[in-house]
Amino acid sequence: MPVNFAKLEAHLSTRSYVEGYTASQADVAIFKAITSAPAASFVNVNRWYNHIKSYEAEFNALPGSSAAGEAFLGGASASAEEKKEDDDEEVDLFGSDEEDDAEAERIKAERVAAYNAKKANKPKAAAKSVVTFEVKPWDDETDMAELEKSVRSVEMPGLVWGASKLVPIGYGIRKLQITLVVEDELVSLDDLQEKVQEIEDLVQSTDIAAMQKL
Repeated sequence: MPVNFAKLEAHLSTRSYVEGYTASQADVAIFKAITSAPAASFVNVNRWYNHIKSYEAEFNALPGSSAAGEAFLGGASASAEEKKEDDDEEVDLFGSDEEDDAEAERIKAERVAAYNAKKANKPKAAAKSVVTFEVKPWDDETDMAELEKSVRSVEMPGLVWGASKLVPIGYGIRKLQITLVVEDELVSLDDLQEKVQEIEDLVQSTDIAAMQKL
């Protein structure tokens, strides 16, 4: 009775033997049913076949029964499987699989290249930071409204002034605390402090109280 090679191949893809964890009479039954070496396409069957062949002198001593092996008998023989493979190779109605695979790979490569090019050309979002900026006046007589107006008059590419408040620091003196957003690549906070400190008649000093990346 011929061996069902397709079924046996699938079975041996996750096992070393037909039944259990050692060679048995189930392996012997199938081995004896194979009249010639299996087709090369049955990789797992060939691995098993060569291994069981090494037990040939001990077949009678192997344990178990042939019952489990009978489940793989009754299929197409090796020669029939080989003939089918030959027929498949000779009849090419729709082009070879290799050509189809090559075309599919070419299309895939083109799509990946197009995606990467689109991604590379897409403008990157500018890195930004939120900064808490503090400005101290000279004394309690400094006009804080005028001070804030002067500070906000400082303009730099990538600089956006935000909300502000006056914070008491003692002796009736209040400092200006103002929030601003800067583009990291365009705005140097050192340069900003220098520009604000150039308002010498109103500004005593400046400080960066906090900074957080957006």
